[in-house]
Amino acid sequence: MNDISIRMDAIGVATGDLAASLAFYRLLGLAFPEGAERQPHVETELAGGIRLMFDPDESAADAGRGRIALAFHCGDAAGVDAAYDRVTGAGHHGESKPFDAPWGQRYAVVRDPDGNQIDLFA
Repeated sequence: MNDISIRMDAIGVATGDLAASLAFYRLLGLAFPEGAERQPHVETELAGGIRLMFDPDESAADAGRGRIALAFHCGDAAGVDAAYDRVTGAGHHGESKPFDAPWGQRYAVVRDPDGNQIDLFA
């Protein structure tokens, strides 16, 4: 594991009401650009460089509970593939095999033992 550079990079929040979520977190001192409520994806950088990201998801409101995703930067495309293989090889669920995403990242998704989404990217 020491030969692979993986670092926690972001925390994602699926929200049923993006405007309400941003208003809540603004009350706690987080800054978001003007008009962010109308965007399909919003993020802000926290102390230490971790990004907090919000994505509208109507099913989150229906569930009556929040959902999070943790995102790990894996250095490069080979790092994404290696991390995915290591995690799924240990018996954990692979949600989405590594692929070259249209937004320019190598990307994969696995689930932790509690079903939380873990994004692997470079």
